[in-house]
Amino acid sequence: MIGYLDFLLRFGIWLLLTADWSVPNIIIGLAIALILPGHYSIKSKLQDWIRVFGEIAVAIPVAYIEAIEMVFRPHLYETVTMERVKPNRTPGLIFLDIFLITFTPKTIVVKYHEDGWYEVHRVQRRKPQ
Repeated sequence: MIGYLDFLLRFGIWLLLTADWSVPNIIIGLAIALILPGHYSIKSKLQDWIRVFGEIAVAIPVAYIEAIEMVFRPHLYETVTMERVKPNRTPGLIFLDIFLITFTPKTIVVKYHEDGWYEVHRVQRRKPQ
């Protein structure tokens, strides 16, 4: 059975996408969150979820700072790097990791490789070494 945190993430995304709090929509969202495939052998820990949401809370002001910095000091150089996925991540936590990386204006996940890597595009002020 899927973990309750993964279920809550799916249901929360449903509510955000539909923006409808009517009873039929809530029932449909609950059904879809249960029906979607996701019988994971890896159990997510509450500690991992709390850490990711803490990182997202920190990323919000960082995103504003980076956006203002990019307006006043243009970033002309780009790099693409490979970053390792943290071990024992459920698909829900991988989604939140990708969201966290992509949330800031200087980075975006270009591709997620099934063998445990993110391909991350970055803009920089200085030419890469």
